[in-house]
Amino acid sequence: MDNTNDVIELLDILYGMVNEAWGVPLGNDKCIIEREKAIEIINEIKDSLPNELAEAKRLVAARDEFIGNAKREAEAMRKSAEEKARAMVEEQEVMRTARARSTEMINTAEARSKELRRLASGFVDDMMRQAEESLQTSMNEIQRVHNSFRSQSSNEERRQSVETVAE
Repeated sequence: MDNTNDVIELLDILYGMVNEAWGVPLGNDKCIIEREKAIEIINEIKDSLPNELAEAKRLVAARDEFIGNAKREAEAMRKSAEEKARAMVEEQEVMRTARARSTEMINTAEARSKELRRLASGFVDDMMRQAEESLQTSMNEIQRVHNSFRSQSSNEERRQSVETVAE
């Protein structure tokens, strides 16, 4: 068992002695314990304390070194985080500029697309109107020719019927 546990165990024994000791009549805070046994325990604690103090000093020095290392590491991490944050801010600025430019390009392309659709629709509408007029003119001509053909056929049939009758 190491000295720390020995000292704690001795203090526990001493505490138990005082806690279980008989009280003095009319003395609420006073008790009776075995003097020799208590002195023996206290001497053992005193003998162990120099070792415990040296160990405590070593632990404090190790703790101070650990804290110093942790502070240096934390400072390095803070600097690294600041550099990364600066880089991210710069990257975000580039991204913001790129997004703004792409939005502008998309808006311009959409506006041009709408204009082209409008012009194409107008062109197609004009072409369809011209085709319709041309077809209407052709239909009128076909109808006129058809009527003329009918009337010539009718005249020819009448003439042939008259010739057939005259013969």
